[in-house]
Amino acid sequence: MKKKPKVLVSAYACEPGKGSEPGVGWNWVKQISKFADVWVITRANNRPAIEKALKKEPLNNVHWIYFDLPYWLRFWKKGQRGVHLYYFLWQKGIYSLAKQLCEQIKFDIIHHVTFVNYWLPSFLSFLPVSFVFGPVGGGEDAPPNFFSTFSLKGKIYEYQRKWFRRIFELTPYVRQNIKNASIILATTEETAKRLENLGVRRLKILSQVALSNEDLEILFNIPLNLEKKFKFLSLGRLLHWKGFHLGIKAFAKFIKRFPQSEYWIVGDGPERKNLEKLAAQLGIKDKVKFWGFVPRHEALKILEETHVLVHPSLHDSGGWVSIEAMAAGRPVICLDLGGPALQVTSETGFKIPAITPEQVVNDIANAMYSLATNKTLYKQMSLASRERVKKYFTWERRGEEIKRIYAEILKNT
Repeated sequence: MKKKPKVLVSAYACEPGKGSEPGVGWNWVKQISKFADVWVITRANNRPAIEKALKKEPLNNVHWIYFDLPYWLRFWKKGQRGVHLYYFLWQKGIYSLAKQLCEQIKFDIIHHVTFVNYWLPSFLSFLPVSFVFGPVGGGEDAPPNFFSTFSLKGKIYEYQRKWFRRIFELTPYVRQNIKNASIILATTEETAKRLENLGVRRLKILSQVALSNEDLEILFNIPLNLEKKFKFLSLGRLLHWKGFHLGIKAFAKFIKRFPQSEYWIVGDGPERKNLEKLAAQLGIKDKVKFWGFVPRHEALKILEETHVLVHPSLHDSGGWVSIEAMAAGRPVICLDLGGPALQVTSETGFKIPAITPEQVVNDIANAMYSLATNKTLYKQMSLASRERVKKYFTWERRGEEIKRIYAEILKNT
């Protein structure tokens, strides 16, 4: 019988029952624990949720180490304010703890799983143990041609994001972290290219997006919508880079050809007023419904009443909403950028090349028309969407992939 590898996991965000970063951390731990003995370093504020979940579903070969910086180093952090600086300091803080653990336990692999961000380093890569970094994203950019469609605030955000990331890329911490890694897992083609430019030794593209069996059961049980009034859905925070303004403009073109339709937008954020104003200017205010923020169970009911997900995000390393929509049998219209570009295929939806805003708007409108008027195509894409999620975007699949990656690393050490 083969000996189980000993793995130290760094998961700043790790919380059961959550999506995004916390869900990524928790699900990676669950999958790795199926074939390895695992020690997890995570934030102390995750402890109540983790211990509650472990009472229902024990992970017997997982050892939890909770760590936070002293109060005088964290009192200023409130929500997302200062999160990147605090995360950087937290990563530095766990180094000594991890070093002591390495001396005691003799790990075979150290694996950084959250945050999913390539330009903020993990100092655990400096320890003398094979180091897996990722999946990490953050290398995606909104194409320059689309900056003209952003508000002034949006443009400032994009320029600041580029410069901030570039400054971190130039730091010795980030460059050494990349150099020390046995393998780096990139979530998208764009992030992979940036990592290659920084001299990565070994690289593999692997999405961090996956669904649990519980989520799959819920989404697979949502029936297909064959109602004549065609409804499009966009779901997410109303931010400039989510591209919802492109979806609204495309819908304004589409509705001239197919009046029996509506566009539902679920979520809230700083761009809501601008989007509502745009819908009014285009004369489609009565056809575009803004739901605001709704709890997940209500969002699933709304998803059930719609036909197609419109997700024109301009830089997105993940894209859970696309995978959830596909699992529910809803074809996806997205841009050929970032995470959604790896999720959606020509069999499950439409990937629109992001060349110019005008071209994107026209192509989205045409895709809307194709799906609304061709029932055979719609049904084919609905069924293919579910099959693709089932085959490629489950946490069990991710577990099998990381097990193979570990085996290759251990074989060569």
